[in-house]
Amino acid sequence: MLEAYIQSYNEAVFETDKQAALDVVNRALADGLSPEDIVFKLVIPAVELMMAFIEKDPDANLAQHFMTAQIAADVTEKMLEKFSNPPEMIGRVIIGAAYGDLHSLGKRIVTGCLKSLMVDVVDLGTNVSAEKFVETAIAEDAQVIAVSAMMVHTATSDRGSLRVRSLLQEQGLEHKIKLAVGGAPYRFDPELYLAVGADAWAPDGVTAAKVIVDLIREVKP
Repeated sequence: MLEAYIQSYNEAVFETDKQAALDVVNRALADGLSPEDIVFKLVIPAVELMMAFIEKDPDANLAQHFMTAQIAADVTEKMLEKFSNPPEMIGRVIIGAAYGDLHSLGKRIVTGCLKSLMVDVVDLGTNVSAEKFVETAIAEDAQVIAVSAMMVHTATSDRGSLRVRSLLQEQGLEHKIKLAVGGAPYRFDPELYLAVGADAWAPDGVTAAKVIVDLIREVKP
C-alpha cells in the first residue's frame, strides 16, 4: 500500500499538480498512514528524489523545483500539527534576498524544501541589509544565514554578503554562523561564492536545502 502512495505522490509532484499530491496525502491518511509516515516516507523522499534529478539535469524545469518545494512545505506544515510528538527541528536558518535585490522565487523554493527537511526558517524577505541578517541570526540563535542574489551587482555589493562576512568576523561568530549564497550570478561563476565570503553556494533552490543542512551540521555536529 505504501509503495502505491509513494508512486502516486511522486507522479503528482513531478507533474506539478498540487491538488493531486494533496489528494494522495488525504487518501493515505484515510487508509491509516500516520502523519509521520506522510512526512518521512512520502514528502522528504520526494524532495530528495528531485535533488537527485537536478544533479543529473541542472536545467530541470523551474516549475518542478517550485512546486516540489511548495507542496513539501504545505504538506509538512499540515502534518506537523498532527504528529503525536512534534519532531525536533535540526536547526534554524535566516534567509532573504541581498540588499538591493527584490527577487524572491529562489528563496521561496529553498524555504519550502528546508521546512520539509525539519529546518526552522526565518524569511526576512527581499532587499535585506547585512546588519539585519546578522542581528536576526543572533537573536534567533540560527546556524546559517542564506543570502539570495539574482544580479551580479547585488551579489558582489559591499552591502551584501561581503558585509555579512565582515560583521561575522568582527563579532567572532564565524564558527557559530555559516554563510550560504545562491542565485544566477553564482551559476555563471561557480567560484564567486568565495569572492563574496560565503562558506558554500548552491546552483538551484532545491539543492540549496541540502547545502544548508550540511552547514547546520557543521555547527551542530
